[in-house]
Amino acid sequence: MLATIMCIAREEGVAALWKGVVPGLHRQFLYGGLRIGLYEPVKAFFVGGAAVGDVSLLSKILAALTTGVIAIVVANPTDLVKVRLQADGKANTVKRSYSGALNAYATIIRQEGIGALWTGLGPNVARNAIINAAELASYDQFKQMFLKLPGFTDNVFTHLLAGLGAGFLAVCIGSPVDVVKSRMMGDSTYRSTLDCFAKTLKNDGPGAFYKGFIANFCRIGSWNVIMFLTLEQVRRFFL
Repeated sequence: MLATIMCIAREEGVAALWKGVVPGLHRQFLYGGLRIGLYEPVKAFFVGGAAVGDVSLLSKILAALTTGVIAIVVANPTDLVKVRLQADGKANTVKRSYSGALNAYATIIRQEGIGALWTGLGPNVARNAIINAAELASYDQFKQMFLKLPGFTDNVFTHLLAGLGAGFLAVCIGSPVDVVKSRMMGDSTYRSTLDCFAKTLKNDGPGAFYKGFIANFCRIGSWNVIMFLTLEQVRRFFL
C-alpha cells in the first residue's frame, strides 16, 4: 500500500491521491445521507411500532440492506464518475481526459447516453447493500453487545470499538463485490457481473477478490470510526 502511494505521488503528483474527491463528496452526500438517515425509520418499520426491548439482528440487517439499495440506486452516477476519474490516465485503461466531475457527467451522457451513468449498478447494489448491512447492522449489534458488558458505557471508547469492528467486518464481507464493481465501472468490456467475476477468477485467481485488503481496511475502518463517532455526537446534540 505504501509503495502504491509513493508510486502515484512520484509519477502523477501528490494531488493525484485525491483524484475523484469531488464526485466522492457528491456520492457521500447522496449515498451516505440516504443510507444512514433512512436506517432508523426503516428499522422501526421492520420492527413495528409496538416492539420493546432489543431489536433483533435480522431486523437490523434487513433495514441496512434496504437503505443500502435505495441509496446506491440514487447515487450510482456519482460512484461511476469517481471511479473513472481515479482511473483516468492509468496505462491500462482508456484515456478519457475528463476535466472535472461535472465535465465527466456531461461527457458520459453525451457519448454513451444517460443510462451509462448506471453502469455497474448490479454489482454496486450488491456491494453497497452488503457493506451497508455489515457496517450499520454490525455497529448497532456491537454497540448493543458492548453496553451489556461490565465497565462499558455509551461513550466515545465504545463507539470507537464498535466502529472498528463494523469496518473490519465490512471489508471481509464486501471485498469481492467491491473488486467486481470497480473493475466493471473502470472497464466497459465486461458483459455482466457474472462475466466480470468469472474472468477475474480465471485470469487472476481467488486472491484477486481481496486485492488491496489492507488499503481497503485503512479506508473503510477509519471511515467507520469517524462516521460513527460523528454520528453519535450529532445525535446527542440534536436529540
